[in-house]
Amino acid sequence: MTQFPSDIAFTPAVKEIQTEKGSRAAYSKVEQNRGWQTTVTPELKEYLSGLDMFYLGTSNAAGQPYVQYRGGSPGFLKVIDDKTLGFADFSGNRQYISLGNLSENSKAFIFLMDYANSRRIKLWGTAHVVEEDSKLIESLRDPDYPGKVQRAIVFNLEAWDVNCPQHIHKRFAQRDVAPVIEGLQNRIQELETKLAEYEQQDSSTDN
Repeated sequence: MTQFPSDIAFTPAVKEIQTEKGSRAAYSKVEQNRGWQTTVTPELKEYLSGLDMFYLGTSNAAGQPYVQYRGGSPGFLKVIDDKTLGFADFSGNRQYISLGNLSENSKAFIFLMDYANSRRIKLWGTAHVVEEDSKLIESLRDPDYPGKVQRAIVFNLEAWDVNCPQHIHKRFAQRDVAPVIEGLQNRIQELETKLAEYEQQDSSTDN
């Protein structure tokens, strides 16, 4: 039994190193005051609604870790209830490493990245694979997304925390950049057309 939600990550070994490095006092205050969250808040739900990717961490029974990129339409990591998230698992390269890991070790980790706004959120919990629940799978599927859904993965949330924004290099989704590029291209075309008209007028004047 853990005393604080953050104990899921701040093990005795971690706390010992925090003490050695001088950060334990600050984290102790966080534990005594706000602490980490253990349920899906409205803020987390809103954050999830705009994300089209995340990283899923699992490990096998021997403790060998594995991190997999997961992508889909914005908001494809959905809130099932205040302690549960779920997402559609699409067909891929058929290595099934995450599925194999979860079959023998349910502990899982989700790393959420918002590169454009320099925000990252860490989620700890457990996960399991759902193959036969067509109603659940359908509720997680986006009919407009081309990926073929093969199953659902359900994540049971135990604790989450917002990571600091330091050293996050900004990157922007294609859906955000495309309208800006299109606008610039249209403006360039407009200016090139006007320039051609001016050049034609100058040529007529010279003659």
